[in-house]
Amino acid sequence: MKQILLFLTAMLMSCCSSDNEIMAEVHVNAGKTLVVYYSYTGNCREIMNTLTSQIQADVLEIQPAEKGLKYEANNYALGTQLLNAINANPNDASSYPAIDPVTTTLSGYQNIIIITPLWWSQMAAIMQTYLFQSASDMAGKHVGLIVSSHSSGISGVVSDAHRLLPNATWTGDALWINASNHANRASLIANWLKTQNFAQEQTTTIDKMYITINGQTQSMSLVDNAATQALIEKLQQAPVTVTLNSSGGFEIWGALGFSLPTNDQQMTAQPGDVVLYNGSNICMFYGSNSWSYTRLGKIEGLSDSELRTFLKAGESNISVTLSLTSGATAIRQIQRADEADEYYTLNGQKVTSPSHGIYIKNGKKVRL
Repeated sequence: MKQILLFLTAMLMSCCSSDNEIMAEVHVNAGKTLVVYYSYTGNCREIMNTLTSQIQADVLEIQPAEKGLKYEANNYALGTQLLNAINANPNDASSYPAIDPVTTTLSGYQNIIIITPLWWSQMAAIMQTYLFQSASDMAGKHVGLIVSSHSSGISGVVSDAHRLLPNATWTGDALWINASNHANRASLIANWLKTQNFAQEQTTTIDKMYITINGQTQSMSLVDNAATQALIEKLQQAPVTVTLNSSGGFEIWGALGFSLPTNDQQMTAQPGDVVLYNGSNICMFYGSNSWSYTRLGKIEGLSDSELRTFLKAGESNISVTLSLTSGATAIRQIQRADEADEYYTLNGQKVTSPSHGIYIKNGKKVRL
């Protein structure tokens, strides 16, 4: 699977169309972007290469599990068979053809651009499989669509995309690139990008989480990985309260109630360390233990004895609240009477030009 790892900027590079007409420089306020494509004849791969020469993005190629199939052979017999199976029962996972396993998680991406071929007025079955499997992870993401066909219109593909991703935020109209304009794809893509409503890049980095037990709150420094990024997204919606229990004389742990991406490594956890275990359990250490965990961060500013007291070492049914703020009092303190229209990040930093996201205004969380 080919991946291009690039750091996202908000500028699209100036480019030339096939007739050497110089395109105007384009600026797009974009968050971190993933381009997902499937290419059967090579046209979608060329579109992907042209697109990623104009923006900076990661790239994920979708491939069928069974290689070398000729979907157009025998008067399109196999391709039609795959599409008919999906149409007969679109809510059944077994209706979709198998694809190679995908390890790329979507939690760190704000924008997703899908590049797919058209098969007989419908979305290619291989791309339909990926979107069906990823629908829940794409909920709320800003999604754009580029469709390649020989000459057929793309309304059927657009309908498939909306059926497969009912909770996506579509960035605008789909771009149609066909046999007659494929050579002009650079200018078509550049002009299309100007019309798309991409999510804006986050202006601040969240590197702390807060843990509240029995009314006492302690800060926790976060490492930067896929697990903490996904956890931050969860906590931006609302604080999470879990019930943890002491175990082994060195930790309190329990189920989060949801799963996070894992990057397990063998380690010896130390007092104050907070880790993810088996993808869906959180462990907070007041002692030490060697095991394979995904590191989340470390509780700050407590001695070993203070840490044991804070974590209720040895007790059961410990109610623990995870949040991105240190409590309602802290939120109120950053709001003065003469700041009624001012916005702050969840960490209490003033923002002069807030973009899309969650902020504090008048002592309350608001979503822009």
